[in-house]
Amino acid sequence: MTRILLTGGSGFIAAHVLDTLLERGHSVVTTVRSREKGQRILDAHPQADWNPIKEDEVDQSPIFGYRGSKTFAEKAAWDFIENEKPGFTLATCNPPLVLGPVVHYLASLDAINTSNERISDLITGKGKNSCPPTGTSLWVDVRDVAMAHVLAAEKSEAANKRFFLVAGTYCNADIVEIISEKFPELRDKLPSGDALAPGIVPLEQRFGFDTSRSKDVLGLTYRLLTESVVDAVKSLQGHL
Repeated sequence: MTRILLTGGSGFIAAHVLDTLLERGHSVVTTVRSREKGQRILDAHPQADWNPIKEDEVDQSPIFGYRGSKTFAEKAAWDFIENEKPGFTLATCNPPLVLGPVVHYLASLDAINTSNERISDLITGKGKNSCPPTGTSLWVDVRDVAMAHVLAAEKSEAANKRFFLVAGTYCNADIVEIISEKFPELRDKLPSGDALAPGIVPLEQRFGFDTSRSKDVLGLTYRLLTESVVDAVKSLQGHL
């Protein structure tokens, strides 16, 4: 049995990584930010391109600071591997916007992850008068991100590689359409007509991407947006 250290085990992605590791027979030690978050977990379980952000840009906004932290931390990790040549390998997984079901021990909607906050706002009527702007138009399901992390740890051919994890493109108007179709009882809370406009991103304005390495090396297959949104809504409905 492999013993694995998982940091931040109560987080949105890490919680799914934890579930996947345990399902696949690994022994896991995890760290959490508080005793309360740790107790919830115990109760529940008896590629080549970089973000071009520069260091002098991180203070311009919280978003730049967040994105910069991801880029600079990963570059520091790769520099450590190259310069120190430790007795272990490194593999990194880089997802864009992460959607999908929240863990069943979510305390409340106040504790929801930023990515799923847009879905929470839509199904509670906060976006009825104006659909939230989309922002980044790339997405991936949290369960696929979790599986990618586990496969990257299990497969020797994943050593010292970066993996770009993307299921496809989307816009918030797509999410509204899915919720409206699959949950007709929520339609009166959703934006429609002109109120949808801020959430629309034309296909020609969306980013391109290459996920061939995650498919070829990890054998990863990606869920469709409909499944991810439907499962996210179902997981949030118990907290409304």
